[in-house]
Order: sequence, then C-alpha cells, then structure tokens
Amino acid sequence: MRSGIKYSEDIVPISDLKINPGRIINQVDKTRRPVLLTIRGRGVAIVESVKDYEERTEEKAFLRGVVKGLMDIEEGREIGMTEVKKRLGLSK
Repeated sequence: MRSGIKYSEDIVPISDLKINPGRIINQVDKTRRPVLLTIRGRGVAIVESVKDYEERTEEKAFLRGVVKGLMDIEEGREIGMTEVKKRLGLSK
C-alpha cells in the first residue's frame, strides 16, 4: 500500500528530471509514491510506476462497475440468475 505524499521528496522541478532521470525513476520505484513535476512552481506532470498506474486504472474501472450495478438495482434494472445463465450460454 502506498503511503501519503512527502512534499520534501515528491515534488521536484522538471529540471531535476532532465539532469538525473534515473534518480526520479528509482525514487518512484522504491517509494511507490508518484512524483509531481513542476515548472516555475506549478505542477505539470506526474511520474508513477506502470504497475501503480495499472492497479489504479483497474480499481477505478471496478468501482465504476459496482456503482453502475447499484444504480441499476436502485432503478429496477435487474434480471434473475436463470436469465443471466441463459445470456452467458451457461444454461442447459
């Protein structure tokens, strides 16, 4: 599990990335925290590991599906297990 942002470490000027990209990549890999890149003190980009990005994307899609399912139930759009099996080709 990722820990919270450490402002003293995780916000860096983009010039640091240009000078030593390996240090930023190693930091992201080691801490599992994203790094905020800045230009003139304003955030412009986030550097994070591919694994963390994929996990976050999958979790977001899952949660959207759960919310959609709950909304469908609340609005009466539901079907029984027999119909589900039939639609999936699992019924005999």
